[in-house]
Amino acid sequence: MEDTLLMIPGPTTVPKRVLDAMAQPITNHRGPVYGEILAETTAMMSEVFQTDNQSYLLTGSGTSAMEAAIANIVQKGDKVINVVSGKFGERLQQLTEVFGGESIEVTVPWGQAVDPEEVRKALDENNDAKAVTMIHNESSTAVVNPIEEVGKVLNDYDALFVVDTVSSLAGDTVKVDDYGIDICLSGSQKCIAAPPGMAAITVGDDAWKVIDEVDSPTYYLNMKKMRKMGNKNPPQTPYTPNVSLTYAMNEALSMVLEEGLDNRIKRHHTGAKATRAAAEALGLSLFAREGDRSNTLTAINMPEGVSDGDLRGTMRNKYQIEIAGGQDHLSGNVFRIGHMGITGLHELAMTFTCLEMTLKEFGFEFDAGSSVAAIQDAFSKNM
Repeated sequence: MEDTLLMIPGPTTVPKRVLDAMAQPITNHRGPVYGEILAETTAMMSEVFQTDNQSYLLTGSGTSAMEAAIANIVQKGDKVINVVSGKFGERLQQLTEVFGGESIEVTVPWGQAVDPEEVRKALDENNDAKAVTMIHNESSTAVVNPIEEVGKVLNDYDALFVVDTVSSLAGDTVKVDDYGIDICLSGSQKCIAAPPGMAAITVGDDAWKVIDEVDSPTYYLNMKKMRKMGNKNPPQTPYTPNVSLTYAMNEALSMVLEEGLDNRIKRHHTGAKATRAAAEALGLSLFAREGDRSNTLTAINMPEGVSDGDLRGTMRNKYQIEIAGGQDHLSGNVFRIGHMGITGLHELAMTFTCLEMTLKEFGFEFDAGSSVAAIQDAFSKNM
């Protein structure tokens, strides 16, 4: 496993600096040392979210932050407009219903981004909606949704704007304050390149007003408790956090800011251009609609005559490169390559070299090295 190259859309390869940080001795999670680390980490988290709001760390996957976002604002009967363009949009819709909300679904064909005017239409028809939820980067379809444009639409309405940036934060542009996002959430294991198991959430003033009026049934993910404990000196978490993962997040966020957030985003965008060009050089077609394609992962249609097991199995078992399959009805129809976290030219070149050899085994013909040449060209022009 140590030799396997992870090219899936999370968890991503974790830098040695971050892994080493986790080896530090465990400290008292109620003491000043941990409090200082927590305060520093959440401050960096807010900087990456590009917000003046306080951020909070949760010991749990990104889904824990999704649940926290919904459970703390939704009461029985509340209308919530859920933009559903893939599996993770569905998850926010399901959470809305779990906590008694009435889901107003804005359905988007898989492989396409939402039209902001469809959100406006839903708000006009449901002017009592409490919130709009959206996945920024729908990793099940490799599509990026226009959160800036939808944020502008929300300026004309009272509904809260809840955005999941689990697979985009630190890899694509997310400006919480500038985009009018009221609740933004993310995870550790994707573009931030920390180990899986920690999530983050940031909450704006308008959202806090709603949270303060809701008698939330959630216990572990109660945002009022998080705010109360986070305001202590030193700051704390309501319940025992994963101390080692906090160390990891601290180091990973330090690396993000050392690289420079804009530089890191540019690197992810270049990786996306390189991956698309490499796929097309091999005669492969991309699943997501042009103009809507993610900058942190790419979904590629499965070439005719090759099964998912053959393609991904060969990449894994023969070449020790792990790529992802499709989800739900896309299972067996697409494969997905993550270009997030610390992934760059070297990792993409290795992946496509082995993909070329895999496809040749199944009878495909193309100019050897054409995909790697496309990757090199993209990096030389954009970095």
